[in-house]
Amino acid sequence: MKRSSKQQGKHTRRHGIKMAISALSGGLLGAGASKLAAAHVPQLASGIPTAPEDALTGTQFADAVSNVDREQREELILDQLLKGNLPCFLRKLVPVQLEHRTESGKRLAATIFVMPEYLAIGEDHDFLRIPMNLHTAVAVADRLGFLLPTRKMVDAIYDQSAFHFTPQPLPAGPRMTSTAYYRTHNAMIDQQSKARGLRLGALVSGHKKDVVMTNRLISHPGQIAIYGWHRATGDPIQPLSTVHGAGYADYSHGIRLVSRMAVVDGKLQPVSEILLDSSLAKILSDEGTIHLATALGRA
Repeated sequence: MKRSSKQQGKHTRRHGIKMAISALSGGLLGAGASKLAAAHVPQLASGIPTAPEDALTGTQFADAVSNVDREQREELILDQLLKGNLPCFLRKLVPVQLEHRTESGKRLAATIFVMPEYLAIGEDHDFLRIPMNLHTAVAVADRLGFLLPTRKMVDAIYDQSAFHFTPQPLPAGPRMTSTAYYRTHNAMIDQQSKARGLRLGALVSGHKKDVVMTNRLISHPGQIAIYGWHRATGDPIQPLSTVHGAGYADYSHGIRLVSRMAVVDGKLQPVSEILLDSSLAKILSDEGTIHLATALGRA
């Protein structure tokens, strides 16, 4: 099928970014940055506790929360994740490159480090990708040493993913927030993964909307911001939205955790500092500078 000019442009952009990723893996973006990233990536996930020996599998956790209310489910999600009950492959962060060109044409670039998949409960071969409300997501990110992504990060993760899932929306209605829908959608994603022979740990996207940080929460306090679920054309099904309250979560939401540290100009630097720096923030954000507290609904 012939691509439209818009689709062709997105295809070309994705191809260019994938070439940049190949360059990164080959050390062509600078030996210093590559060595720095390789040396520090394991440390960036060191805040995740070792899973307990009696940790529940994804199936067991889904069974355990199948008949509890939404508030209890959030408490149990938080408890499991803070105990380190998440698949091993999520602990191996993946580099994603972002850039911005100034008005003078200067290229600014940064490398962030992200979980290859959405946050899940369970083990590598039996895990449940688990939606959660903003309160739970921020608490998990804070305690494990991570952040939620910006909209620009979500786009970059999609562009640089090794595999793009086909979005699979379920019928809208009250069941969207049910554990049954969580399980059904998780099984649908697993079917796609198995059909394509995907390996655990590869950077993947396209199967969930992301819960994101955004300046929009300054004027919409008490809400949750969601964005993404990209189609094959690269366009998101979900534009940036703050229509739901911070306590809302449904099957389509995913939590992609991003390391608090990024590499800029060959040096590790806190993402929070980059986002507050007017000369650097546009590398990681299409909203300009971002203050984490307000962008995560904490102030």
